[in-house]
Amino acid sequence: MGQHESVATSLASAVREEIGASLARVDAELARRYPGDPGTRQPVHTVYVPGDVFTAGTVRSWGDQAVAALDEHAPDAASLAAVLDLSGDLAGPVYARVRAKLEREPIEDLRIDFEDGYGPRPDAEEDAAAARAARLVADAYADGTAPPYMGIRMKCMEAAVRDRGIRTLDIFLTGLMEAGGLPGGLVLTLPKVTYAEQVTAMARLCAEFEKARGLEPGRIGFEIQIETTQSILGPDGRATVARMIDAAEGRATGLHYGTFDYSASCGVSAAYQSMDHPAADHAKAVMQVAAAGTGVRLSDGSTNVLPVGPTSQVHDAWRLHHRLVRRSLARAYYQGWDMHPGHLPTRYAAVYAFYREGLEQAAARLAAYVGRAGGDVMDEPATAKALSGYLLRGVDCGAVDGDEVTGLTGLHRADLDRLAGRPVTP
Repeated sequence: MGQHESVATSLASAVREEIGASLARVDAELARRYPGDPGTRQPVHTVYVPGDVFTAGTVRSWGDQAVAALDEHAPDAASLAAVLDLSGDLAGPVYARVRAKLEREPIEDLRIDFEDGYGPRPDAEEDAAAARAARLVADAYADGTAPPYMGIRMKCMEAAVRDRGIRTLDIFLTGLMEAGGLPGGLVLTLPKVTYAEQVTAMARLCAEFEKARGLEPGRIGFEIQIETTQSILGPDGRATVARMIDAAEGRATGLHYGTFDYSASCGVSAAYQSMDHPAADHAKAVMQVAAAGTGVRLSDGSTNVLPVGPTSQVHDAWRLHHRLVRRSLARAYYQGWDMHPGHLPTRYAAVYAFYREGLEQAAARLAAYVGRAGGDVMDEPATAKALSGYLLRGVDCGAVDGDEVTGLTGLHRADLDRLAGRPVTP
């Protein structure tokens, strides 16, 4: 006997069919607007380097400077633990992994800056710098020295600099194509967005470039920097950032909070412009809700307090940076900006401690859920999704090893991807 024959019902099948038909458009909209996590690795930070300063040796130089800062100001696990108040159990593993990371992959995401960090230049000079950046990026991917993600921040879509920004983008992308094609880790950043129409214009630029070079439609995506009040609240009183994601037509890859521009636009005085100011928290909360489920990643901003000078001053800056990074992680902002090589030790120390200190508890909870539900069927899928996502981020950034997670949970990468609602990694 079929399952539908064993119970009595009162509604005709036509009712279900009519309801399904009436919601078909909503189903399609949900699938389009909220595809979920893309399943790719998210970098833990972005480093900005002015277009005229970036060289083939920049990534290695940042790593070497970060290691030198450790050697001078925290030469062993105990000294770093004392500065950052790390527990004894965490200090050794975190310190070892931080040093190894700085030697192996000091920067996860690098943006060659042609906006505020570069400023206005003669057209010929910026043309040459954009072409040079393309050559260096192509070479870095070819010889294996590139960080996982790399690209440029162009000038914005405001009238005064629009043409210059478009030309720089065109030169850079054309240079990459001439050198062999767009790298898989390419990231582009559109700054100082105020109206959704500016995002629409950027999406059109990407589409036109794809047509001109015979690329697959949708190949080029971009980040939107949220650093103006208009990008959070429009003149009609409605939240704007969700409209910007929609205006990108599926090309938006991230929302990056701009600490200092946004704070200044709110009238916050310079001494109080910080990632933890209430104005910043409000903006980021709006960003977080707007991006939820869309697959668009979030990034916090930066601190401009640099770890330079005598050891006591470096330690103060490290404590501040470490606290701010930990605060962002707890609020589900898993990425931020780093302004100086001296920020790298505390970026990775904060990130690694965050994932290592919760590893055993998260693994035990996930294993218990899987065991209780009998495998793939979860009685608390939202909890399993969060736990799996936490463990995957820890593995991706190097805080924990895949074998550690498997040993504690009995689950492999594909299992975690499935539970996290991500595309399954082969």
